[in-house]
Amino acid sequence: MSTRSSTTKIGKIAVAATLVALTHGQLAFAAPRDVQEGRIIDLDPGVGCSFPLRIGATDAMVRVVTFEDENGEPVRTINVRTGVVLTYTNLTTGEIISFKTSGSVESTVTGDEVNTVTATGHNGLILFPTDSPAGPTATQYTGKIVYTVDETGNFTLVSASGKSTDICAALS
Repeated sequence: MSTRSSTTKIGKIAVAATLVALTHGQLAFAAPRDVQEGRIIDLDPGVGCSFPLRIGATDAMVRVVTFEDENGEPVRTINVRTGVVLTYTNLTTGEIISFKTSGSVESTVTGDEVNTVTATGHNGLILFPTDSPAGPTATQYTGKIVYTVDETGNFTLVSASGKSTDICAALS
């Protein structure tokens, strides 16, 4: 599995957030729950931080609701996750920092060339050197982040509010 595709997925667990907007809350909670298996992703130096970074996410309960247009094409997806522990490890020093998340909600609006993601709650976001702002950065957010993902998988952080923890600094 490539580092880029792995990080895109973990970033969308956003390496995984909270409440759905009231207008969609009932739909999201009416969806069946599945268990999303935990994963571990190792990133090379210069990709997530200046040092090699391991990101681990434990199993989570997830509910997914997909909204489609009149042609059956997805236009919006809402993911609700609970019970994830995110662990970041500096693979050079062995230093570890973990976050027990109480939940996250991620709403993705599908566009022709860019998808817009609004993530609330507890989310990890990894930005690569090809993203905007350019990484490497690894940040754990508790609050709200909005970012776009273009056709090539590049992220652009649009806004962030709430508490943030610079993972690279915390593990240096």
